[in-house]
Amino acid sequence: MQSILWQGITHASIASVLSTPIKDPVPVFLMILGIMLIAPLLFEKIRLPGIVGLILAGVVVGPNGLGLLARDKTIVLLGTVGLLFLMFMAGLETSLDDLKYNADKAVIFGVATFLVPMGLGTAAMMGIGYDLLPAVLVASCFASHTLLALPIASKLGIMRSQVLTTTLGGTLITNILALLVLAVVVRAHQGNLTLSFWLFLIPALIIYTFLTLWGVPRIGQWFFQRFGHDEGAEFTFVLATLFVVSYGAELVQIEPIIGAFLAGVAITQLIPQLSPLMNRIQFIGNTLFVPFFLISVGMLVNPGILIKEPRSLVVSGVMVTVAIVAKYLPAWGVGRLFGFDFNNTMVMFGLSVAQAASTLAAITVAYNIKLVDELTVNGTIAMILVTCIASPWVTNQWGQKLKPEATSTQKLQNISSIGDRVLVPVANPSTEDNLLKLAIILAKSANGTLLPLHVLLEEKTPISPDAKARQSQLLSTAEMIAHAAVANVTPIGRIDESIDKGIARVAEEKQASVIICGWKGYSTYQENLFGGVIDKIVQRSSVPVLVSRFPLPIEHTKRVFLAFTTQQTRENSFKESIQLAKNLATELKASLQLLQVVSIRGATGELTDIELPPDTPIQQVRGNFVRQVSRLLKSNDLLLLNGTVEHKNQLLAMFGNAPEAIAHNHPEIAMIIANFPQ
Repeated sequence: MQSILWQGITHASIASVLSTPIKDPVPVFLMILGIMLIAPLLFEKIRLPGIVGLILAGVVVGPNGLGLLARDKTIVLLGTVGLLFLMFMAGLETSLDDLKYNADKAVIFGVATFLVPMGLGTAAMMGIGYDLLPAVLVASCFASHTLLALPIASKLGIMRSQVLTTTLGGTLITNILALLVLAVVVRAHQGNLTLSFWLFLIPALIIYTFLTLWGVPRIGQWFFQRFGHDEGAEFTFVLATLFVVSYGAELVQIEPIIGAFLAGVAITQLIPQLSPLMNRIQFIGNTLFVPFFLISVGMLVNPGILIKEPRSLVVSGVMVTVAIVAKYLPAWGVGRLFGFDFNNTMVMFGLSVAQAASTLAAITVAYNIKLVDELTVNGTIAMILVTCIASPWVTNQWGQKLKPEATSTQKLQNISSIGDRVLVPVANPSTEDNLLKLAIILAKSANGTLLPLHVLLEEKTPISPDAKARQSQLLSTAEMIAHAAVANVTPIGRIDESIDKGIARVAEEKQASVIICGWKGYSTYQENLFGGVIDKIVQRSSVPVLVSRFPLPIEHTKRVFLAFTTQQTRENSFKESIQLAKNLATELKASLQLLQVVSIRGATGELTDIELPPDTPIQQVRGNFVRQVSRLLKSNDLLLLNGTVEHKNQLLAMFGNAPEAIAHNHPEIAMIIANFPQ
């Protein structure tokens, strides 16, 4: 009797669990975290993208599956945040320079991937009995797309490739046009398509875009200069920027996802790609918010409803077919037009075929005003299910086949030899942060190791506990900064008879590939007479030495300015200076400019056998080196000089002359003097 009663209670409990969704916050969050952990791992084991696992898991636990979780306001909120984060990170990964360089491709693809689905979609939906306005609205759903597979592209390291830049730019164009169609169709259905609507929308959209792309970088630069020392404030400011700009989009009657993308594009120039702040943004987005969005999309899908209404299968079949064909044709046509190979074309198709965010927004609005019926909603859900599974799979399958040289960053030929093992002495807490950020940029670009070093001087008396504690604190701080940027780090404490000997010996023992030293911008009388620590390090070193000075945070750099003489172009180290300048400009998201200073009576000489990014300005001037360089420098420049000399006795003259004179004229300018061994 007791066993029967216990079985009854057990069955009743299970039934109640399955019939009513879990509402207690702790088990709800626990279940979602479990899905985020397990689903991607399982699907990657069977060679399917983890994104597919998250979407299907949302189907299973959602209201149309086992009913374990309800798609309540909390899920909708976190899913919306995840969608905005996804578009924001797409904007962060978009280089304005790359976008300008590929503007023609992006515009053509954006227009093509809008017009083809609009034409095919309208004809197909009218062919199965839809009126004009509903057919146009459904076609606009085909035209828009969600960059669902963007995390896969980021993981594959192809975010800066030409095909990705083209697709991102095209996405911005087609989504804006599709959402404008939605606004127009809704107004036409309601009978409110008046002149005042157009007079408000077009100027408001232009002003909003200008204020975002012009105002956000300036406000961000001011904030980072004032409060850049507070990492928590930096991250909070970035989040606030995302949601302020997204809300501004709503005010001008466009979707917040467009605002999120523009916010990313606007603020990306202030955040270096390999910086700790960028790492935090990507980590929080990819591990928490974006998975919430994917799970929430899965919870919308109701596979069972497709068999309840026979005509829904026809509508669903037409919508799925048109969505796939109408996105493949523009990708294929643009790929043929610009000479993309099949792999690039399929990546473009894979990224643009997913229907989720804009499609859901459009069809929900249309259903609420009775412009479309439930069959259309069912077909839309089927289309979302198929395309959201196909998009990550296609992107992953053909994205793996892209050649390494397809990415813009790799075209710039990262100087892996310099970034293998980066030795950076740390002694001054006020300058340590920028030196470490420079070292991290070089190390991460080559997947190398950071070697922070602090040298204690060996004296007749024992080293004090305070000195040892200070050494430990400096190295711990350096290690913390490196870990925050997800960089390999090996801190080194050393006791030696002199600073320069300690640094040089550690460089040899640890096989350092480069040494980064801080410089105050001037030399004392004693250093000019006997030679300073930096001079001795350069003399003893068998690896490149980068003597660096950063009055402002390195992430404020807007332009990498490489200045050189005609004589320096003939040295073997000149190509290494070019590579270093290109690498820094890429990772700091700064422009690159070259300045060749020719002596008054010297010959000009052409720059040959060097590969530079497109549209890199190269200027030739005659006159005094210091005067000409000082005249052309701007605020937030990073001046790069080649300090290499053939004879060691010229070193003091070099350091006491040009770099120090320029630093005196421009105390606010960041400088790197690169010394390469001959």
